[in-house]
Amino acid sequence: MLEGSHPVTIRFATRALAAALILASTACKTAGEYVWVDDLPQSSPPAEKEYVIQSGDIISVRVWNQDGMSARARVRQDGKISLPFLNDVEVSGLTPTAAAKRIQARLKEFIVNPVVNVSLEETRAVTVAVLGEVVHPGNYPIDSTSGVMHALALAGGMTPYASRDMILVIRQKPDGGTPLRIRFTYDALTQAKGRAASFRLQSGDVVVVE
Repeated sequence: MLEGSHPVTIRFATRALAAALILASTACKTAGEYVWVDDLPQSSPPAEKEYVIQSGDIISVRVWNQDGMSARARVRQDGKISLPFLNDVEVSGLTPTAAAKRIQARLKEFIVNPVVNVSLEETRAVTVAVLGEVVHPGNYPIDSTSGVMHALALAGGMTPYASRDMILVIRQKPDGGTPLRIRFTYDALTQAKGRAASFRLQSGDVVVVE
């Protein structure tokens, strides 16, 4: 410890430096700029869409009356699964219905009029980083329905030095542009006020408590 330095001062400086480095690396061009979660552009409610299979998902493939051709498999990083008789079949990017049709077409080499059902058993884990004034900063796996409060809970909650009205989610844009900084207050999160209640984290999001 440096002579004359108070432990709390050093601790605060260390956390502040860590948070500053994260923010600088993700949003250095827009330091201080943010949008309140309630002011996010409101898109029209999306139509119900069938889930699209991704790498890391676990799916069940059932071939009617052919238990030896059925399987439960995790989608590999190359987007494929291994099935009896067929070896590798690419399913990433397909809906379960489309994947079933692809497998059916391949199975026609072996059986007449195959009937295939593909169902999703487990989705891949979504990973977010939680940084700044939290008890245990780090990367955490969450499910696709988790919000900011769940991520904060995984990180052990906020420290006594945390700003209750400066909780940010830094989200990369699909086009690779300047990351979006979305601001929340602790009260809005705990009381499920406004759009903070329905906001869902995405893989790659960074939650920063200042």
